[in-house]
Amino acid sequence: MINTYLNFPGTCEQAVKFYEQLFHGKLESMMKHGETPMKEHVSAEWQDKVIHTVLRIGDGVLMASDAPPQMYKTPQGFAVSLTLDVAEAERVFPVLGEGGNITMPLQQTFWAQRFGAVTDRFGTPWMITGGHEPK
Repeated sequence: MINTYLNFPGTCEQAVKFYEQLFHGKLESMMKHGETPMKEHVSAEWQDKVIHTVLRIGDGVLMASDAPPQMYKTPQGFAVSLTLDVAEAERVFPVLGEGGNITMPLQQTFWAQRFGAVTDRFGTPWMITGGHEPK
């Protein structure tokens, strides 16, 4: 099984709660630095940042955490790919695009009824597929 693990620059909780609502997911766990045995080694401003979270979306799992500023890198060279039915793709795509950057509008392609690419406001790149074959 392969699962995606995302890092955020201190916005993990906000992003995961947004994804939970948007994708009708289930937040299975979220642990913050201040809740760990290592909390005395973490700065006061980092105590409420996420060390690990698990969000179930359909049959998949999206895991994430906040990366310390010196270790965070802007996501590049990948995208989280999500296949939905056409109506659901049309619902979620514009919401992901709000405050983000649509790199390919959601449209019919030769491989799918709908496909689009977007980087959301949290910096996560997504590829959204709606239906598998064009009609």
